[in-house]
Amino acid sequence: MKYKLYLERTSFKEAREFIEKNSEEVYYVEPGYRIFKDYFIIGVPPVALGIRGDEVLFTYVKPCHGTFVMGVDSSEEIARLREKEEKKIKKTLKEGQKQGSEKDRTEADTKTSIISYGDVYKNK
Repeated sequence: MKYKLYLERTSFKEAREFIEKNSEEVYYVEPGYRIFKDYFIIGVPPVALGIRGDEVLFTYVKPCHGTFVMGVDSSEEIARLREKEEKKIKKTLKEGQKQGSEKDRTEADTKTSIISYGDVYKNK
């Protein structure tokens, strides 16, 4: 697997910013996300994965040497990443619709007033 190094010995924040600025598409994954079927991405959330053409940009942590931003040409990994993210988006949209309809019913049924933070802790 041929790779290109874009940043060496950098922080997670700088790596994320580099990926965000230099990618056509950016996806945010949780630490522990499996990439190339055998490797796990580690870092401070949100961990950014970028796509630029047929190249995947990601962070790689080498113990005692720091964080690197690498690029690897892999159309298979790009397709897998897009598919996983599409499923995640559909799942959250479905959950949001369910919560939205439950919230609407609950608010309509109970008609409770909204209490501010200051009202809760007022001295009486």
